[in-house]
Amino acid sequence: MQDVHTITLGDVTVTRVEEMHGPIMPADQFFPDLPAQAWQEHRAMLVPDHLGADDAMVHIAMQTWLLRSGGRTILIDTGVGNDKARPAVAAWDHLSLDYLGRLALAGVRPEDVDLVVNTHLHVDHVGWNTRLLDGTWVPTFPNATYLMPKADFEFFNPDNHPGIAGGVNENVFEDSVAPVHAAGQVRLWEGSHTIDAHLRLEAAPGHTPGSSAVKLASGSDRALFAGDLLHTPLQVTHPDHNSCFCQDPARSRTTRHELLGWAADTGALVLPAHLSGHSALEVHDNGHAFAIKGWAPFTRY
Repeated sequence: MQDVHTITLGDVTVTRVEEMHGPIMPADQFFPDLPAQAWQEHRAMLVPDHLGADDAMVHIAMQTWLLRSGGRTILIDTGVGNDKARPAVAAWDHLSLDYLGRLALAGVRPEDVDLVVNTHLHVDHVGWNTRLLDGTWVPTFPNATYLMPKADFEFFNPDNHPGIAGGVNENVFEDSVAPVHAAGQVRLWEGSHTIDAHLRLEAAPGHTPGSSAVKLASGSDRALFAGDLLHTPLQVTHPDHNSCFCQDPARSRTTRHELLGWAADTGALVLPAHLSGHSALEVHDNGHAFAIKGWAPFTRY
């Protein structure tokens, strides 16, 4: 398996660094209102990278988009992380994975990272924000500023909403968010935030209150680092259907249509957080939904 693969978009290089990939949930549980017929109609597109051949399990990847832009090293999302207590998801509990080794394959040491972007503060997007050192959670990337959406920081903070951080996000704020904030490395933003001349963060609410996306515009190239706008390519052809983890389903649908529409209008490459195999795609607006025009040349497993 090839762990990293790089493409160039204008003056920005983009490398996919995978933490892990594989089956996560049955399709009818992950997407409760997405018709079974749709999975069958698009089976050739989905199997094996996005759907199991025999068990109807949705396959996804946990991965980071590593960008080099304007002289800086930038990470978009940081996966599940090692050593974390995740009682709600046994497969993620106290992991021991070589994510930092895979970053090293891409030529990046933790101290080289200038900026970490958490598109939202779910468990599988903030895990490598911290690492366990002598029994204490410390920032994994000691020289980085961590950009976090203010709306999610406030929403998932157990001091504000004591009951909201249970389930799959149990312990996440305490071990992957609060230690970075305590270290003075967090910058909270809202609305939009300009990263540099090529990259801009924009609010994309619905999946969580603070969900966001990164838009790239460099030379003639455009890209959308879409976070959890999509968990399966089937949401391109069926954009009205959400995952079971969307906090505000109506807002999620609206955001998905808006951002996929922008990608179709501008010819932007769409890079969601969790698509495995060929994990980036181009979309076409067919008037009532979208179609996949093609896939970017990232490694297929």
